[in-house]
Amino acid sequence: MTQSNSPIDIHRESVCAEWVDYNGHMNVAYFVLVFDHATDTFLDHVGLDESYRAETNNSVFVVEAHVTYDQEVLEGAALRVTTLILDFDDKRLHLFHHMYAGEKGDLLATNELMILHMGMDIRRSAPFPKKALAHFKHLNQEHKAIGRPVQSGRVIGIRRRSVDAPPNM
Repeated sequence: MTQSNSPIDIHRESVCAEWVDYNGHMNVAYFVLVFDHATDTFLDHVGLDESYRAETNNSVFVVEAHVTYDQEVLEGAALRVTTLILDFDDKRLHLFHHMYAGEKGDLLATNELMILHMGMDIRRSAPFPKKALAHFKHLNQEHKAIGRPVQSGRVIGIRRRSVDAPPNM
């Protein structure tokens, strides 16, 4: 399993040259790609891997995602992504990823996901297997001790003071 009261810390990746845009840093699309790879690593870790999908004809779909970008990431940078389970029920899994520079580096970005377990034959939501739910319960209990990341549950918007007026259009 995982260390007590620690996020899942199993995904590593480096920034490829083709991920760098005209600003000289990793393009926003590739942050999402790295987080998607980290999600796959997590799913493999909890037994919802390729063989599970082939044997059961079940899978998962991301139905909502939020990304924060905290620092620039340059070509060749070593990335480390940790994963927390914020919540779950019989069909949904609420995950949170932190992307760091290397093994002990600064926070680079975060990703919050709502994942839905799907029956691929019916193309509708379906309950997770009992083994996965038991794994989620164990991890979620550990992760609750860590607390919710400050970036979780954020809403995009321009906060205005009451004296501010929107710009003329």
